[in-house]
Amino acid sequence: SSSSRDEALRDKRARILSRGLPKQKPIEGVKQVVVLASGKGGVGKSTTAVNVALALAANDSTKEVGLLDVDIYGPSIPKMMNLKGNPELTPKNLMRPLKNYGVACMSMGFLIEETTPVVWRGLMVMSAVEKLLRQVDWGQLDYLVIDMPPGTGDVQLSVSQNIPIAGAVIISTPQDVALLDARKGAEMFRKVHVPVLGLVQNMSVFQCPKCKHETHIFGADGVRDLAKTLGLDILGDIPLHVNIRETCDSGQPVVISQPQSDA
Repeated sequence: SSSSRDEALRDKRARILSRGLPKQKPIEGVKQVVVLASGKGGVGKSTTAVNVALALAANDSTKEVGLLDVDIYGPSIPKMMNLKGNPELTPKNLMRPLKNYGVACMSMGFLIEETTPVVWRGLMVMSAVEKLLRQVDWGQLDYLVIDMPPGTGDVQLSVSQNIPIAGAVIISTPQDVALLDARKGAEMFRKVHVPVLGLVQNMSVFQCPKCKHETHIFGADGVRDLAKTLGLDILGDIPLHVNIRETCDSGQPVVISQPQSDA
């Protein structure tokens, strides 16, 4: 019958497609992986990733937390976590993460000079991502937070298909052009069967420090509306605040340096 032929074709297609995919293999010693992603650059994804990792560690001192920066072209984690230097190698030739504020960190920024641009083609980038995923000795981690580069390209696909991911968090500002890309990011994770835990609305409102008047510079509630459309949760709403920017730029993220503040 035509229905059984269709089913056989679907099975065959699924088998062919699955041959090309790498087998997912957990990162040794890591229990849960959470990725923080955005469609567009400049929406505060790395700042959020750093503060989420520090918050996970602060909320439960029994948990071990790591932070992996897979943004090869524009690594931000070394500056934000106030870390410099090259990782030491273990006897098994694995890189040891650098540590600050109790969080183990690894980034391309530890392997190149701060001002050196990475002028690489795709294959070299993929090789670097593979090294960051497989040649790091994390010890035993409860959570590994991965700061993804912006977009929905090779790196995002490679990470999603190589390791089991507990969930993805999408960061966006409420601006329409950012929301278009955030939606693509959420749809990409659904396509590769990574659960999307929810969305974070960043830079949502600016309060004048003098008169306290509030201005929605990038628009109001755009991410909330997108979350409703996609049937996803809003995990947080972060204001556009000078303290959040200054503390990350100085290597003392707000979760560590100002834990009692509203931000």
